[in-house]
Amino acid sequence: MPTPVPLDRAHATQARREQIVQATIEVLAERGYTGTTFDAICGHAGLSSKRLISYHFASKDELLADVVAKVLTDAAAYMHPRIVAAGGPREKLATYIRSNVEFIAANPVQIRAVQQIAFNSAPAPDGSDDMALALLAELFEQGRRAGEFRDFDARLMAMSLRATIDTVAARLLAGLDATVAAEELVTTFDLATRR
Repeated sequence: MPTPVPLDRAHATQARREQIVQATIEVLAERGYTGTTFDAICGHAGLSSKRLISYHFASKDELLADVVAKVLTDAAAYMHPRIVAAGGPREKLATYIRSNVEFIAANPVQIRAVQQIAFNSAPAPDGSDDMALALLAELFEQGRRAGEFRDFDARLMAMSLRATIDTVAARLLAGLDATVAAEELVTTFDLATRR
């Protein structure tokens, strides 16, 4: 019977990649974009050489894309079950906003890291932003078809909501009460969308 070395190696490789991504998130949040060097990541992760990063990631851009992908995946894992469990489109919209604000407030290190990447024009994973906007626009379309929302440009409304939440994120990280922020945003977008 063959030994499971390849599987063990695959697990070790995945674990190392996750370790590097997590260290990068923490360094970005603590030192900012320009302070996030391979040396800083190595020191933070306790790696013996920068070559360990280069072995797992072809470039800093690839590593930063994995950071963004991890945060988006974590946010989706938190938000998706709550949105699915919500009732009609109006309730789903309110749940989308509340769960997004809750995730931001509960994960300041991850959010600071993504902000550093976004503010410094580093690339995001291909199509991730477009897909997120498309899913949100589809929620607005469902609400229009169900008669719960008025007629409006669904993509423009999706862009408005995303931009608003992204702007509020900085205030949440500075101490804005997440419950107050979420309820204000729910009210604002309910008034903006309802029939």
